[in-house]
Amino acid sequence: MCGIYLTNIPFTKDEVKSKLKTIQFRGPDYMGIQKQSDLTFGHLRLAILDLNVRSNQPMQFEDLVIVFNGEIYNFHELRNDLISLGYSFSTTGDTEVLLKGYKEWGAALVSKLNGMFAFAIYDSTSRKVFCSRDRLGVKPFYYSWIDGQFEICSQLRPISHNKQINEEAISMYLDCGYIPSPYSIYQNVYKLPPGNNLEIDLTEQKYEIKEYWNLKKVKDTDLSYEEAKEKVHDLLKEAVKIRLESDVPFGTFLSGGIDSALVSSIAAKISKNPIRTFSIGFDDAKYDESKAAANYAKIIGSDHTETICKPTDVLEMIPKLIAVYDEPFGDSSALPSLLLNKVTKQSVTMALSGDGGDESFFGYNHFRLVTYASKVTLVPRLLRKLASKMLVLNILGRRNQSCKGILNVGSKYDFIAGIFVGFDSLLKKRDFKWLSHYKGYQTWSENLLQATADLNIKLWLENDSNAKVDRASMAYSVEVRSPFLDYNIIEFARTLPVAFRYEKGNRKRILKDILKDYIPEEVFDLPKKGFAVPLDGWIRNELRKDFEENLTDDFLHLVPNLNIKKFKSMFRQHLDGEYDYSSHIWRLYVLSRWYQEFGFYTRKTAKERVLVYTS
Repeated sequence: MCGIYLTNIPFTKDEVKSKLKTIQFRGPDYMGIQKQSDLTFGHLRLAILDLNVRSNQPMQFEDLVIVFNGEIYNFHELRNDLISLGYSFSTTGDTEVLLKGYKEWGAALVSKLNGMFAFAIYDSTSRKVFCSRDRLGVKPFYYSWIDGQFEICSQLRPISHNKQINEEAISMYLDCGYIPSPYSIYQNVYKLPPGNNLEIDLTEQKYEIKEYWNLKKVKDTDLSYEEAKEKVHDLLKEAVKIRLESDVPFGTFLSGGIDSALVSSIAAKISKNPIRTFSIGFDDAKYDESKAAANYAKIIGSDHTETICKPTDVLEMIPKLIAVYDEPFGDSSALPSLLLNKVTKQSVTMALSGDGGDESFFGYNHFRLVTYASKVTLVPRLLRKLASKMLVLNILGRRNQSCKGILNVGSKYDFIAGIFVGFDSLLKKRDFKWLSHYKGYQTWSENLLQATADLNIKLWLENDSNAKVDRASMAYSVEVRSPFLDYNIIEFARTLPVAFRYEKGNRKRILKDILKDYIPEEVFDLPKKGFAVPLDGWIRNELRKDFEENLTDDFLHLVPNLNIKKFKSMFRQHLDGEYDYSSHIWRLYVLSRWYQEFGFYTRKTAKERVLVYTS
């Protein structure tokens, strides 16, 4: 787990060193900078495999040079294949395997890889740079290209840019809570989409992006339920096993959920010694899963560490969130994620997580909501519009006005999209042209639940969940590995009949039946709480002053396409306890802090500011 950098801009080594220092948390063990022809390579290493200096990067073999971030879990198999072809190895890690694998197979290498990765390989003979990002977008990859000059990096901050904000990206962020690939917060800086290669021809001064993997239409397996359960179990055991290889101490993240309990249980069975488990809890019982996690830990025999997250902990983590996420990031669960990794780093450097299980096995609350979509869209739209003006519904146990948007949706696929981009908006004008990048989700499956899961994987997983985990873990130099993100599991799960995963509201049916082999059902069969924070109450109480000081008129007028009048009304109603608009308020708050961090806005003094809630 590391940070990579590559450019053909003629920076000095000291300039590149200064750039890398801004993200040195990604790799505190070694900083490598190397000039090769008119290119400069930079690498920050977090040593996990082969801790010897021989595995430092940039690494060179004949006419190839590589900078690589991530882990190749099947590198032993690939190494043996290369040895049989006459290659020899001087390290015991995966970087050398990746480098020599490219020498042998070229671009065909990436289809052989099982891992999380983002890398760039320069071939001095052909004067070409080959880059690739893993199938699910676990590892980040930013690049800029202006008139033949380029930069590539694991994070946005080191990339030189003219600091021109992409106003369209701000609108995307206010709708989604993140900025989806291929866009970034800045003009002329992009994210390489998952499952894609980026090939740069230095002689011709051009680049090309080519897809090597994506979701596709599949047919349901003809396996029986019991056979499918056994297959899923075997795939999970293998995915956990290959992710346990490490030359540093490891542990697992353990919440009260099915996924982390299953990953931790399998890891405990495989490990020769008791594993370390880590969890975060809250004083608010509605959000706290720490007691369930403690029960799981006792049953599987792990050495368990529990940390309770208080509002003061959140305040302390906000500057860290703004500093390490680079772009505005509106998922408030990033805060406990940061705290969890901070605690974890005191004991281990690598941890397994349960991320990815909800996408493939229908775990999120919105899968219950989408089952109503076909019923809602059967009602003539005119009648639904009339109803939306008269009704305020209680959606998923939370009082809000999203029902107006829900009742106004056009097709059932609009309903699915609304789950991810919101049924209610802070924008003056919404434009979903950017969603065309994800339009395939409508054709991958005719089943609404599977179509929702596919969009979860292609849109939310990469841009929210994976970004959250990567930045939160890297902020404290922790490597997180997620067995459920093994592409073999993703692909096989999509062949399972929906009823195997979701039956009459029973989400994750097949995973629950597997977990029974490790933990009694009465212990784990609990309502899903998710990894959320009690933000709605905190905004009204403990964090209220900080929000009021940052969400001022002078800031709001800087935000393009923002419906200021609507936001002021929502903020006032939230503070008065009428509705829960915490997600919208949090996004604006984070954006304000981001504007300040990156020099786009300077907050006025207390005497000068105008508080929006009084306007």
